[in-house]
Amino acid sequence: MHFVTENPQISIDEARELVVKAQDRPSVGQWRVMIVEDADRMTERTSNVMLKAIEEPPPHTIWLLCAPSPMDVLVTIRSRCRPVTLKVPSAQNVAQLLVSRHSVSQERAIECARLAQCHVGIATRLALYDDARTRRQEVVSLPLNMRGVTQAVRAADRLHRLAVDESAANAEARNDEERAQLLVALGAPESGRMPPAIRGALNRLEADQKRRSRRIQTDTLDRFLIDLTTFYRDVLSVQLHTGTELINQHLSGDIHDYAGNSSAEQTLERIDVISETRDRIRTNVSAQLAFEAMMVSLV
Repeated sequence: MHFVTENPQISIDEARELVVKAQDRPSVGQWRVMIVEDADRMTERTSNVMLKAIEEPPPHTIWLLCAPSPMDVLVTIRSRCRPVTLKVPSAQNVAQLLVSRHSVSQERAIECARLAQCHVGIATRLALYDDARTRRQEVVSLPLNMRGVTQAVRAADRLHRLAVDESAANAEARNDEERAQLLVALGAPESGRMPPAIRGALNRLEADQKRRSRRIQTDTLDRFLIDLTTFYRDVLSVQLHTGTELINQHLSGDIHDYAGNSSAEQTLERIDVISETRDRIRTNVSAQLAFEAMMVSLV
């Protein structure tokens, strides 16, 4: 079973459903494998629901919890698991996948794989959608255009609006389709007042859609911050003369100029500021205020 949540966090109901399904015996192969993506999105209450099932799984059941790193998973869960570090694919391998799966040109595939830092999903999005490449270009170019607090605040507002617009665009068509399918499944009248049972089902659907929209918006903001980090990573690489290939090669000249006007210590501080902002937007703080504080610190 492959589980991916669409909520900002794995809910208790989702965890209970996973525990129940983990009890089923394998029907085809020898093992029943429970793959849980974004295990770092598990709260303490949710982990308590799954704790026993993970610590003492049923016979022939294996749990695979996926997270960026073991430290991102709650210690109660982490202490009962065996860490398995997966190798990041090379840019060449990701490019070959894009060429074979999506018929992308070799040159474009290599560029997208490098910009995505070998993340297959992001590389695919950059290769197939020009608007995604345009937004990324706008994000990584922000430090080149900030000369004061006013410009920093405007840049923060621009980033936030980009994320809101993207999440709204991704959710709008899907929300309408889900609502229409639910009304048909429940036999709702074409006009007039909705029965209480149907209104309740629609309210639950709308609540789920709002949570999903927040998840999309948070993930979009986080992706923007990762893209922004690549700019300062390239600057630091130039300042330390590491000789490594720049991620944003198309900004090579600007990156060298920026590196010459600042120190490696300042660049490291800016990377830390972005990292702290990534942590903040996963909480209940205002994303726009967090971005404004970050941009002012980057000036």
